[in-house]
Amino acid sequence: MSLEGRTYFMLWSMQLIYYPLLAAVSVPVNLLTIAILSRGKCGLSKCVTRYLVSMAAADLLVVITDLILRQIPIVYRSLFVFLRHFPVCNIHAVLLYAVTDCSVWFTVTFTFDRFVAICCQKLKTKYCTEKTAAVVLGTVSVLSCLKNIFWYFMFEDPYLLSNTPWFCFGVTGVSISPVWAGIELLHYILTPCVPFILILFLNALTVRHIFVASRARRRLRSHSNGESPRDPEMESRRKSMILLFVISGNFIVLWVVFMLDSINRRLLHMALTSVILPPLVQELGFMLQLLSCCTNTCIYAVTQAKFREQLKNLVKYPFTVIVKFIK
Repeated sequence: MSLEGRTYFMLWSMQLIYYPLLAAVSVPVNLLTIAILSRGKCGLSKCVTRYLVSMAAADLLVVITDLILRQIPIVYRSLFVFLRHFPVCNIHAVLLYAVTDCSVWFTVTFTFDRFVAICCQKLKTKYCTEKTAAVVLGTVSVLSCLKNIFWYFMFEDPYLLSNTPWFCFGVTGVSISPVWAGIELLHYILTPCVPFILILFLNALTVRHIFVASRARRRLRSHSNGESPRDPEMESRRKSMILLFVISGNFIVLWVVFMLDSINRRLLHMALTSVILPPLVQELGFMLQLLSCCTNTCIYAVTQAKFREQLKNLVKYPFTVIVKFIK
């Protein structure tokens, strides 16, 4: 067996453990996140809470439609052969890619909301509200569903139970059709290539604004007080910046392999590149992308003290009830 073949076999062996374990962790973790944030006791504004709850809900749906209903049946193919008798793969594809788009673009909308809150004080009072957040998130959800309807016509009903390159059978001629190739390439450009660019651009503007504002406020407070005591406003901005950058950075790092492989694969089919990436790159991209669906809770726990407190209370609650019942 070649080195590439041995590496791919090792990766597949890891997936046999990795995917079920990730599913077992991701589902309760995202449910806990939704429950904790929905209580509104984490010291976050209602607007921010609405975005974070929606991101956790979208991640949970990605875990169900992608990890549990696609990747696990593929790596345990012999146990899920019966799925070939369920002619719903094209519908599954529409739902999977729609919720994936929601997960990605919810991160973008959250990044833009924090950009407005930090850099655009005049617009902040009108835009950074719970009502606006609901409208933005609802609009993104509808557009994501409409954008991904084309998968229904691109795929056939039966499951392929493989990622070569899709998990459904393509309709006749779809893999060589320049029209379908262009549509799929546009799909991968819109998600996640454009979000990458937007997030990096918005974060760069946010960093620049915060540094300029920090210097100005330090000079002003120094002239006023003769010293530089703690500035509550800058402390609040610093915490918002840390949360924003860690979430954005996590998204970019865990999605970059998937993005590069997806675009390269479609360009290769269109004869626009001669670079052939090994299959293990695609599988590694899937693994990292799905990991992003359960890391946000860890980010909240690390960066938000009140979230940690609520998480501890929620975890201890069943044991507290049992102790009281015994007594």
